[in-house]
Amino acid sequence: MNRRDFLKRTAALAAAAALPDVARASEKLEAIGAAADEAGSGKLIVSAPMLQNYAETSMGVAFAVSDMANGYVRYSARPDMSDAVTVKCGGFRVTDMNEHVMLIRLTGLKPATKYWYTIGADRISYKGGYDMTVTGNEEDPRIYSFTTAGKGAASHFCVINDTHAHWDVITAAMDKVAALAPSCVVWNGDATNCEEEIDSLVNIFLNPDIERKDYAAEIPYMFCSGNHDSRGLANRHLERVWMFRQPEERASRDWDLGRNFAVRMGDIAMIGLDTAEDKQDTNPIFAGLFNSASYREAQTEWLKDALSQKEIASAPYLVAFCHIPLFDPDPKANPGDLAPADVSPDYRGNFASWQRTCANMWGPLLAKARCQLVVTAHQHRYRFDEPDGDRTWAHMVGGGPSLRGSGHATVIEGKVADGKLTVTVHNLADGSVKEAHTFAPR
Repeated sequence: MNRRDFLKRTAALAAAAALPDVARASEKLEAIGAAADEAGSGKLIVSAPMLQNYAETSMGVAFAVSDMANGYVRYSARPDMSDAVTVKCGGFRVTDMNEHVMLIRLTGLKPATKYWYTIGADRISYKGGYDMTVTGNEEDPRIYSFTTAGKGAASHFCVINDTHAHWDVITAAMDKVAALAPSCVVWNGDATNCEEEIDSLVNIFLNPDIERKDYAAEIPYMFCSGNHDSRGLANRHLERVWMFRQPEERASRDWDLGRNFAVRMGDIAMIGLDTAEDKQDTNPIFAGLFNSASYREAQTEWLKDALSQKEIASAPYLVAFCHIPLFDPDPKANPGDLAPADVSPDYRGNFASWQRTCANMWGPLLAKARCQLVVTAHQHRYRFDEPDGDRTWAHMVGGGPSLRGSGHATVIEGKVADGKLTVTVHNLADGSVKEAHTFAPR
């Protein structure tokens, strides 16, 4: 019996009968420890590292493990790692121990600086609060590298979206990203479907069914949640696999906004927003267990402050990212504010094709900040909308989770060269360039 199966069976037995007797509880802990010792063989680190939450002075590193462990990262500004610093999972007080994912935050880094790093983990035998031992150690022999964000970083990003665990699409997207070699990638929502188990999240982000297992080991990723990324018990705690952003990146008022980002990358200021669900909180399908409305309002206050930050306000280019579109030219497209259950004879469908509420709250702020482009997803079909009289920013929708048909997948690439930002749309169905749009400095 492997460790996870044993723990699941133990949890079921505990739910069926109480254990008031201290001796019986002690025997149970001993049994858990014995099973852990029996399972403690084989490879401990079972994925390449994934760089998360690209930032100027911090970087997240995640990797998967097969058994109870405490992970760590050794990093250095020297390629020979001669002065490497070791950072363990968790923060102050206690380190983290779990049997799924190691999440390590590197802080105090220098902007636009290259670092080299390795990952490792200690295997833990845990038999109780007074009986825990390190039974082994494993390190990935490869030395990886990354470069932090900042004004001195290369002005080059990519966007993928709506991959929905379609491995052929993810393979094509990661191969294209590797060829383009951007400073960072924005995964613009709906990476998942409706995930109930943490193992599903590990499979999607850390150990995908693709050949390029190290797709994010040297190219950092940022994440804008999609509507599917909050559905299911595991997705409700996605931060167990994809950590929230650093608390110091936002005011104490905004600590719960763990997915929003305001990052300077060379000449580009990047803003990440979360449009949340495509259904109303009042829709009976969610039984009153979602709180998207208040979440969007809180992000509006965060956005006001983020856009006023010196490094964001001074950037020649401002690009915002969110999953659900903030505009749709089709008058029948459902705008996502139809209470209580998302339906009306005036609109098509029973879910938001676009988010009028977010557009009304965030659009004027982005316009005032002279945002040039908003990159979205969700509709599974590429579209580009030029600015118009009511909307001063261009609007782009990424393609869908398919390598066939009109809803084909895309990689959107933004790069500053010769004083202009060029946004190129790569068609993953046939490898061609679908479109390219150029933006002047604001």
